[in-house]
Amino acid sequence: MDLSWNDFTKVDMRVGTVVKVEDFPQARNPAYKLWIDFGALGTLKSSAQITVKYKKEEILGTQVVAVVNFPEKQIGPFMSQCLVLGAVDGKAVTLLSPNKEVPNGLRIA
Repeated sequence: MDLSWNDFTKVDMRVGTVVKVEDFPQARNPAYKLWIDFGALGTLKSSAQITVKYKKEEILGTQVVAVVNFPEKQIGPFMSQCLVLGAVDGKAVTLLSPNKEVPNGLRIA
């Protein structure tokens, strides 16, 4: 299925900085709870299955790319408000992030 330019522009991808990380033992698959600062958009929460490649300490302060305009999704007792993007190799996820620091909330185009 082809994606039109109009379809692509509907996906609101932004850069944000991870400001808080917690274990998520209630998740079905190993995951962390993330709080991500998107500048003027505020801080949004996400559940991310990134425990294979990342320790909590490594993620804190890291800039990531996330989709911020999906509807909220209930994951166990946690409400995920954005989708952190990563390259998936089986259960190993590598986070997508800018290679230089940029302002939080910057749109990906």
